[in-house]
Amino acid sequence: MVTGDGAYIKKINRSVILQRIIEQGMISRADLSKQTGLNKATISVQVANLLEEDLIYETQQEHNAIGRRPIMLSINRKAGYVLGIDLDYTKIQYTLSDLLGYPVHSEIFTPKKDNYQEIVHILARQINKYDKESTDSRYGLVGVMIGIHGTVNIDEHINFVPKFQWHHKNLKADLQKEVNVNISIENSANLSAYAESVYKHHQSDNLLAINLSSGIGAGIIIDGELHKGYHGYAGEMGHMIISPGGKACRCGNHGCWEMYNSEPSLFAQLAEKLNRSTITHQDMRKLIANQDPTTLEQMDTYIDYLSIGLNNTINLYNPETIVLNCEVLQMYPNIIDKIEAKLTSNMSQYREITLSELGSKACGMGANALAIQRFLEVPELFLTITEDHIPSGSTSEMNVGSGQ
Repeated sequence: MVTGDGAYIKKINRSVILQRIIEQGMISRADLSKQTGLNKATISVQVANLLEEDLIYETQQEHNAIGRRPIMLSINRKAGYVLGIDLDYTKIQYTLSDLLGYPVHSEIFTPKKDNYQEIVHILARQINKYDKESTDSRYGLVGVMIGIHGTVNIDEHINFVPKFQWHHKNLKADLQKEVNVNISIENSANLSAYAESVYKHHQSDNLLAINLSSGIGAGIIIDGELHKGYHGYAGEMGHMIISPGGKACRCGNHGCWEMYNSEPSLFAQLAEKLNRSTITHQDMRKLIANQDPTTLEQMDTYIDYLSIGLNNTINLYNPETIVLNCEVLQMYPNIIDKIEAKLTSNMSQYREITLSELGSKACGMGANALAIQRFLEVPELFLTITEDHIPSGSTSEMNVGSGQ
């Protein structure tokens, strides 16, 4: 039984109402009362407050029936904006979205240096730029969420980023010295898992989102909640040892999973076999399309190691849904069938394995969604955007303003 003072109960009612408006897109006061179980007086007071705060707006719906046209309530998506940042080793992706998760501006920046202080200044400069561009809206830039490709503890301190070789950095505090916006720090794989849950897999309460890109990380959702572990480091599956005494990893161990299934490791192994200096995603696409025998052989090995890692994680977590986020896997025909053919253990139980539709944008979109959820203070968030609205690699911009 939930108990508390009047202010606490009002806060709960407010969050329930906001969540239902977001889910429905457009809903009347009468339907809000029916769906939430709150009486009409409570709905009336809460809606009046939300209208005054410009978080929702009214429209009169057209209909052919006799009687008064119903007044519908919707979220004022342009009342404020959130900025999601995917801070990876070779590039920084920025995605500014409205309060329904629709991107209004996105860009990719390639830093010339990996020095920590230089990266802090780069981030601060961009955050301040977006903050200034959002001032025409009622609430402006309400939050910035940064995805880190490394371990982040529950206090939002960075413990270790292997690619940057950063140890024990307080990026949040360092940025707050230069910007006047609420900053949050989260592991990139957690944000990717949150994006998959919010945008694509609403019905899956037990989900594993595994990113196989510059490294390997997993976001874990158990019973509808992000699972972070005791310190916040859960999901670092790339450093699970799958080949004892194997290749040396920058984490200090040997035989880590990401030494065999991250995209850089795949490209390096294939480049050596093909006697090339480098392999790019474009090269990989051509090699697969042309059925290059060396590439196909290397992919068979890649799938073997991938199945070992997946078998281990499936047995640990018994997930409902496993989402694999990897550009190379998207190129390879019938990849899910090939992976599942390797998962022969009777102990490994799951419902489905699927490829991510969000791709490299998952971390940024998850960052946006989590920042929205925290600003609106709703218990759950389910957003729907079309493929056309998933930010592309190129810069795209729309008008940022205060209208609905």
